[in-house]
Amino acid sequence: MTTAPQSPVAVTPPLPNRRNAELLLLCFATVITAVALLIVEANQEQGLSLDLISYTVAYLALFAGAHLTIRRFAPYADPLLLPVVALLNGLGLVMIHRLDLAIGAAEVSSGPSANQQVLWTLVGVIGFSLVLILLKDHRQLSRYGYVCGLAGIILLMIPAVLPAAYSETNGAKIWIRLPGFSIQPAEFSKILLLVFFAAVLVAKRDLFTSAGKHVLGMDLPRPRDLAPLLAAWIVSIGVMVFEKDLGTSLLLYASFLLMVYIATDRLSWVIIGLSLFAAGSIAAYNLFGHVQVRVQNWLDPFADPDGAGYQMVQSLFSFATGGIFGTGLGNGQPGTVPAASTDFIIAAVGEELGLVGLAGVLMLYAIVIIRGLRTAIAVRDSFGKLLAAGLACTLGIQLFIVVGGVTKLIPLTGLTTPWMSYGGSSLVANYLLLALLVRISHAARRPIMGPGNQQPIASAGTEVISKV
Repeated sequence: MTTAPQSPVAVTPPLPNRRNAELLLLCFATVITAVALLIVEANQEQGLSLDLISYTVAYLALFAGAHLTIRRFAPYADPLLLPVVALLNGLGLVMIHRLDLAIGAAEVSSGPSANQQVLWTLVGVIGFSLVLILLKDHRQLSRYGYVCGLAGIILLMIPAVLPAAYSETNGAKIWIRLPGFSIQPAEFSKILLLVFFAAVLVAKRDLFTSAGKHVLGMDLPRPRDLAPLLAAWIVSIGVMVFEKDLGTSLLLYASFLLMVYIATDRLSWVIIGLSLFAAGSIAAYNLFGHVQVRVQNWLDPFADPDGAGYQMVQSLFSFATGGIFGTGLGNGQPGTVPAASTDFIIAAVGEELGLVGLAGVLMLYAIVIIRGLRTAIAVRDSFGKLLAAGLACTLGIQLFIVVGGVTKLIPLTGLTTPWMSYGGSSLVANYLLLALLVRISHAARRPIMGPGNQQPIASAGTEVISKV
């Protein structure tokens, strides 16, 4: 008796996860950073110093560790996110080192700030790795949405109630300062509140999509459904008034409005929200002197070029000096701008790399934002879509506020440039934000197992994204 020949079992090759491409891009980012450091040292006539070697080795080791973490715990994550952020971090380190040389190591307290930035990068990469290791599925965060919201509000409130000696810097109460320790809690509050916004918008979607009156082609929300919007407005105005932090106030409120619009596709929420914010801003301008000073420096910084407008005037001179192609790394005078390594690092980039170099840096940020939005499109669950979109859009809003402020497009707010500016709180918080994006992108690109869990089937968006 003969048996019928069995048809061969089709074996589908595994979908590419692009980890080798990520490693190659990380090596390319390391080369760019090392060459930029070498150019700075040469133009400053420093010679081949130990700092150049130590920064390059530390940079390579840190991001090699981050790459290995992704390869082990998020193998299908977007291969562009980490290399682009690594390059931004490296360029920021180059500019901070260049500013150290301009100021002089003797004038920089507790050692050169570039050394401290490397240490904070280490902490940020460790936090990034821990999030990927401990958070197996981004949907777990939706269970703790209200807890994240409460924790975010508490972190925002703490500087407002602390004495000025423990919280105030340059007029803004945004710090928690203790002996040997300081933190800017709004940076971490931003992430917690984004998780809260995404969880609430998914759980209470009917509340935000219920239609009220139809006016001018728009479906207005019912008055009783405006409570979440009013709560977000009160919090943002409170941050502006009591902490004198215009940047965080604008960032959080704009992020909330944008996430509501993404969740509901109704422009009426945005129009009502912007009207409330405009009314609150006008009232704050008429009631509080620090808001008036910010607006006056925006309208005419040359009215007091040696006083309140000095920082903005020097920033504009830096951009003018840089021109199209810049003065070259190490050849400018970025140290003349106060807070050049923190709030005004974009001005330092504009002076030494020019409009072309600054446009290149902004394009790197655009890549991160676009890949985050593509992740939001590809991921299959509503919470992941909203959270990824919120994280990406918040980066875009923050970048607009920073660049708009230092170029006098909008009033100066005091926010830092993600991954480039000097500072531990900002750097660590943005690496945690990146880890969430990487985790969600892994879920978006991961193949779905077919019948019998034997053959992988490309998930929505994976077939296209895996080719990039």
